[in-house]
This record gives sequence, structure tokens and C-alpha cells, in this order.
Amino acid sequence: MEGKLTFIEGGVTAPLGFTASGYHCGIKAGREKNDTALVYSEKLCNAAGVFTSNRVKAESVKYTKKILSNGKAQAAIVNVGYANACTGEQGAQVAKRMAQCTSKELGISSDDVIVCSTGIIGQQVPVEKIEANISNLKNALSKEGHKDASIGIMTTDTQNKECAVQFELGGKTVKIGAMCKGSGMIHINMGTMLCFVTTDCAISSKMLDKALHESILGTYNCVSVDGDTSTNDTLTILANGLAGNKEIKNAGKDYEIFLNALNALNKVMAMKIAADGEGASRLVECTVRGAKNITAARGLAKEIIRSNLVKAAMFGRDANCGRILCAMGYSGFEFNPDKTCVYFSSRVDGKRYFEVKSDGVESLYSDDSIEVVHNGVGLSFDEDKAEKILSSEAIEILVTLEDGKAEGQAWGCDLTYDYVKINGDYRS
Repeated sequence: MEGKLTFIEGGVTAPLGFTASGYHCGIKAGREKNDTALVYSEKLCNAAGVFTSNRVKAESVKYTKKILSNGKAQAAIVNVGYANACTGEQGAQVAKRMAQCTSKELGISSDDVIVCSTGIIGQQVPVEKIEANISNLKNALSKEGHKDASIGIMTTDTQNKECAVQFELGGKTVKIGAMCKGSGMIHINMGTMLCFVTTDCAISSKMLDKALHESILGTYNCVSVDGDTSTNDTLTILANGLAGNKEIKNAGKDYEIFLNALNALNKVMAMKIAADGEGASRLVECTVRGAKNITAARGLAKEIIRSNLVKAAMFGRDANCGRILCAMGYSGFEFNPDKTCVYFSSRVDGKRYFEVKSDGVESLYSDDSIEVVHNGVGLSFDEDKAEKILSSEAIEILVTLEDGKAEGQAWGCDLTYDYVKINGDYRS
């Protein structure tokens, strides 16, 4: 059926023509798993990217923004351990050298290589270790290499994160795949930690850019782990056209089908990031219904899940409704407090590291909810039931308003002792 989505395995290598690899280059002492990843398309791709809104940008971000200015790319090289941010001219040369050694090994132009780094800010990347192992990365490229690549971009992540979807478009089977990393320093605005999306769809660079900027508004931009926007946030998409559909050059039915699939994929990836927040023990999803407009709905939801007091309450299994209303009140978005209701519910299976079934992850939460605020007034409620709901690893905060018909969501996690431990000795 045209446009019907199916979630599949394969991550970034699910689409035709893409291979990937991960390898341990020994970039940072003490790390034993893969620390570098390579993604490659057999054909030059139309490409687009979205980047951090932080005024302090990593040299890899500056380099990749320049590379993607012509809407073309064919490969991506990524290192972890050191972020190549606040590294000056030497860091700029490191990004260039990463592209050059990759392009030489693959036999493509260095102008078609995306470069990304993540890790400690202010220290130089030992690029010679990547140069010494680039042939190993190239030789390991395969359709099965998606998992190794997704592991190769992890920092404080406890789970590798990947996803893929398949759908029909113009009589052709089209696939979109993705992998990302992100656990801390996550408060996304116009970007995401590091995320690489691939597709075999035939779509112009202009429409890719449009789809990417539209999709992030209700997916990655609605994630907050700790309120810190990274210097390195990068989201890129490569489209090689090998699916054989008629190229999407304008808005219309085919574009909407592609955007719908991209949104479905990106929502899952956004939720995976939130679930794996540094030190987290719970995934927290907030849904706001009946808002004045979609911007207000998403903004209110994000303000709730980014509040440290709300996050701490989720960790303590405390149904503290006052903190939710307080966060909404200082959000800057219009709503009527006297027509606001708040509910808590938990995920049916109680797991934050959710499995993505072939039909997606829409029905996550139980209908057995508890109302804690009605028309702006806190209620007397069953504390034992509330504590049981908030003991789940996946919690929904539902807020209903009477200001309009818009609905929005945001995803975050609880604030635990481990978050402080992780970030107290991150450089060691």
C-alpha cells in the first residue's frame, strides 16, 4: 500500500547502496569498544544537514556545514573521545585531515566527506590514529556493519541507537535508516547530538533540506536530557536515489509520504535518546493536548520535561503536580491554568528501552491513568497508585488544556544521582 510504513532492521545500511563499519582506533585511553565509524554510499548523494544552535561550534561542525553547502556528500567519518571543539586552527586542520584520509581511501572527493566528532571539549583529536586505521574502516565496510558503526559513535550512551523504515512510493520500495548517539549535554535546538540518516529515495537536496527542517520540530527538537545544548550537534541525511522512484523535486503527495516516514523514524530515535539519558532510570514522555497552537503544545511539553524539579520528582516517584504547573507557568507560552488537567500513566510493559515492532511504537502507555490536577486545582488521589505508576521505567505526563486543538509531545528522563557522578568525572 502506498505510503504504509513498516519498521525493519538494518539501521543506516538498510537502504540500497549504503555500507558502514566501526573500528577501534585507540583514540582515547581506556576505551575498548569501537571509537570510529564510517558510512559510505556507492553513489554520490543529495544531502542536507542541521546543526547546533550553540554559538560555540566544533571544528567538525564548521567543516561539515561548508561541505554540505552544495547539497552533496557520499560518506561520513566519525570519531568519539574528543569533540574537536575549542581547538582552533589545529582542530580545523584535524577535520580536514579526517576528510582527506577518508576520501583517499574510498577514492572520492574530500569535498564529499562529512566529518563529525564527539567527546571532551578543548582537547585535540589524535587524528594520526584515525589515519593509521582508515584502511581497516574501509575494509570493514559492509551491509552488516551498521551495528558496529552505531557502537563506534557511542560516548556515555549505554545502548547503541539505530532504526529503519520501509514504505512504498510511486510503485517503488523506499527505505530510510538511521543511527545516532546522545546521552548527555542534550537540549536540542535546530539539531541533534550526532545523527546520520540514509535513504535510497530519489529526492532533491532542496526537498531533503525542507523535510529535515520540518521533521526536527516535532522530534529531535522536543528532546531534553539536561538543558545543555552541545557544541557538536549534527544531523545529516544522505539520499542516493537507488530506490528508483521519480525524484521528489517539489512539495506534494510523494513529499508528504517521505516526510511522514522520516517523522516516524526520527520520533523513535528521539525517544531512544531520551530513554538513554545520562544516569537515567526512566523515560519521561509529556503530551500536551488542547493547546492554542502546535508551537505552544510542544513548547509546554518540553518545558515540563526539562524542569530539574519535575525530573527529580520522577526519580523519586513523587506525583508532585505543582512542579508541572510551575514549569508551564514560566515557559512563556500562553495557556489557561484554570482549565488545565494533569494525568500520569505508565508504559504497558514498563520498559524504557522499548522494542520497535514492525508497526511502530504508538501504543506505549496504559489506559489506567491517575488524574492529579483538575481545572488547575490539585486533587486528593491514591498515593500508592501514583507511586506504582511512577515506578515504571516509562512514564507519560498528559496535560489537557482548553485553549485550542493542537497537540504536541516532548521526551526526557529523570534526574538521578548517577547523572552527577558521570559528569563530575567525565574527563577522567
